[in-house]
Amino acid sequence: MEGLMGLLPFVAMFAVMWFLLIRPAQKKQKATKQMQSDLKRGDQVITIGGIHGAIDAVDDSSVFLKVSDGTTLQFDRQAIGRVTESKAAL
Repeated sequence: MEGLMGLLPFVAMFAVMWFLLIRPAQKKQKATKQMQSDLKRGDQVITIGGIHGAIDAVDDSSVFLKVSDGTTLQFDRQAIGRVTESKAAL
């Protein structure tokens, strides 16, 4: 019985760590995956490298990003960090 009582603080610490660290990280990862799968033409985005541009085309694994000087760059979907402005699909 005393052995089980000795484990109680460790179980409680694990539960606290789960709710404060692991669970929010999983929710953020899920939201990022959803954002990356919902990308569409016309969305204004910022890559994880800091490049700003508008999505010109999207395929299964890549996004073609048009930057300010009219140049089109190809990125993996995972390289898109956030959407700053979402447009309707053209």
